[in-house]
Amino acid sequence: MEKEDLKSLKDKLFSLLERQALKRGEFVLSSGKTSKYYLDGRVITLTPEGAYLAGSIILNSIAGENIAAIGGPTLGADPITGAVAVLSHINKIPIKTFIVRKAMKEHGMQRQVEGPELKKGERVILVDDVATTGKALIEAKAALDALGVEIVRAMVIVDRLEGAKENLGKSGLKLDSIFTIKDFGL
Repeated sequence: MEKEDLKSLKDKLFSLLERQALKRGEFVLSSGKTSKYYLDGRVITLTPEGAYLAGSIILNSIAGENIAAIGGPTLGADPITGAVAVLSHINKIPIKTFIVRKAMKEHGMQRQVEGPELKKGERVILVDDVATTGKALIEAKAALDALGVEIVRAMVIVDRLEGAKENLGKSGLKLDSIFTIKDFGL
């Protein structure tokens, strides 16, 4: 993907997020914190255009890194991983995807990590729509650590700049984001 193409994709994704996903008001976040805004990435990643844009940007950002799989905590990562799976297939660079449950299933295969088998030593990327404290990504990392995979880094669409990067760093994981909340003037 050419640099201009990537910039165009990011500009389109930013516009969608700003117009449709960013809400102002009083909100309680999953971290328990209160906020004067809420950015619901799923409003965008569950649309055809948003899924395409987010998946394309993320797939482009991991090009050449020999990544075996990409996934993250349910529910924010679910549409992103689906988009990446389809786009990787279309582009003939297939990447497995996975979803990390909050807790291990108590029936069936009793898995916490769902999807094709992840083998010990495989390189994976964790994704999510938005990061605040990074708690969901850290919990997903723990589930993946138990499988013995190599987590290369975590990526989110928007970092709220409320400690996620630092908290993930303490757990040995680098956080990259397509945007930060400062990009939205907040």
